[in-house]
Amino acid sequence: MRELRGIIPALLTPFTADNGINLDALRALIGMNIKKGVSAFYVGGSTAEAFLLTSDERKMLLETVVDEVAGRCGVIAHIGAISQDTAEDLARHARDNGADAVSSLPPFYYHFSFEEIKAYYFGIADAIDIPVILYNIPGRTGIGITAETYKILSQHPNINGTKEASGDFSLFSRTRALCGDDLFFWSGNDDNTIPMMSMGALGVISVASNIIPQVVSDICRFCLNGDLKAATALYFKYADLFEKLFLEVNPIPIKTAMNLLGMDVGNLRLPLCEMAPENLEKLKKSLVSAGLELK
Repeated sequence: MRELRGIIPALLTPFTADNGINLDALRALIGMNIKKGVSAFYVGGSTAEAFLLTSDERKMLLETVVDEVAGRCGVIAHIGAISQDTAEDLARHARDNGADAVSSLPPFYYHFSFEEIKAYYFGIADAIDIPVILYNIPGRTGIGITAETYKILSQHPNINGTKEASGDFSLFSRTRALCGDDLFFWSGNDDNTIPMMSMGALGVISVASNIIPQVVSDICRFCLNGDLKAATALYFKYADLFEKLFLEVNPIPIKTAMNLLGMDVGNLRLPLCEMAPENLEKLKKSLVSAGLELK
């Protein structure tokens, strides 16, 4: 897990005109990012519209990424689901098909208790022999992982990292103090990268890297080298774009941006819809201001 430092793109899922997965576009996106020195790819997460894909599609997505990566960087498979059986099935598939680690948000919708969340994660960790990365994103799940819960989960020998996307720096600092090196951290939000890396996070699982991989890679490199002044200066140049990529729920803005830039990643899958016209104009303006060329 220590080698997964720096930029980890949260890959989106390109679709064809008939709403299938566009594997050629996916392979092209992987190739573009690998050239920028990525540490790994995060596959099948929120940005990938994972919960709008079938289990078979999620498996095909992972298999394609592993094949295209061909050992050049790491692959983390998001296998989160409400159903324990589904999550464990996806975890075993990931292990058997070359993923380096799996990741999962907590089970959601039913307001699960601590004991149920613990059973969910321990069940996944017991089912496979590759690392398990937690994923704390209470804005989507309605369930936040507390520092005390992090501590207990990190005691499982197979759970050793988390994608922390709560935006709660107090939680992050308390958890770092409690868990120490038993739990590695990656920022789950592009705009939290620098403060989290300054307190020990290894990098960022990034949405923005789908369009500006070199920028995100450089920010992480500066942070890893201890040059926070350079990292901050570069971040400020793109701060407006980082913000505009979350004008609406992810992945609507990033997928829209990629199409505007001529990357042809297809439509969103229903019930996700196109951006509101006023937000679309704000996104276009931000892309141009960041020096990106609309097609």
